[in-house]
Amino acid sequence: MSSATARPPSGATVPAPVATYEAGEVERRQDLVAAEEPLELRVTVEEGGHRVRHGVAVTMRTPGHDFALAAGFFLSEGIVAAREAIWNIAYCPEAEEPNVVDVHLKPGVSFDPQRFSRNVYTSSSCGVCGKTSIDLVRTVCPARPIGLTRIAPAVLTGLPDTLRQAQPVFSRTGGLHAAGLFDASGRLLLQHEDVGRHNALDKLIGTLFLDGALPASDRVLLVSGRASFELVQKALAAGIPMLAAVGAPSSLAVELAQEFGLTLVGFLRNGRFNVYAGEERIG
Repeated sequence: MSSATARPPSGATVPAPVATYEAGEVERRQDLVAAEEPLELRVTVEEGGHRVRHGVAVTMRTPGHDFALAAGFFLSEGIVAAREAIWNIAYCPEAEEPNVVDVHLKPGVSFDPQRFSRNVYTSSSCGVCGKTSIDLVRTVCPARPIGLTRIAPAVLTGLPDTLRQAQPVFSRTGGLHAAGLFDASGRLLLQHEDVGRHNALDKLIGTLFLDGALPASDRVLLVSGRASFELVQKALAAGIPMLAAVGAPSSLAVELAQEFGLTLVGFLRNGRFNVYAGEERIG
């Protein structure tokens, strides 16, 4: 996949003036905040002998790893099922800023634009808006994830500290979510940050997808926020057998995890956690 048309995105942080009030004193200084910019995802597909472009989604994200984000989104939303379906990913050369990504599908790969006719906007706090039915999630989930026979509770409770130490932008801004991929021994294999928790996960999954490293069996996924049903969906799409979250899971996340045999852990912090599905993989 060529990156010749890629231009470097703007930075992950932006300077901002801040006034800090503490103990009756005021300090005015420059601070760093996490960057948030729109990214339009588009697809180009062959229709009737011509290449046709369709808009897919607009997401608010932290610039960086945009091609991985696009690839992860396309996989987890069921637009493509295999790496071979993607011919090329590139920034749109006509756009003034590197905030439009075109995913070019190979000839013979179909795309249904009606699926995204109303689900075209994603915020930094949720995925594709309007996806409220678990039935729609089932349509893009593969078979039950395999692998990861056991992980020790003591290893699991150490994952948040390991991930936090690997978050370079969070340490400067305090304003980003993270997704980290671990093995059963607690070794961090890959991590991504973003202002949106679903974007951080799409970047991680997209990196694995483009590297031909899916399904990610025998792996543990940790996310820094809560566990929504869309994050469970994305983990399932990547073949990851365990999802752990620092925050709480939603009811649909629990239902989907139970249905597909994914181990779902919530409130993983301060040396404790809750298991909502798949407890057989812990011990």
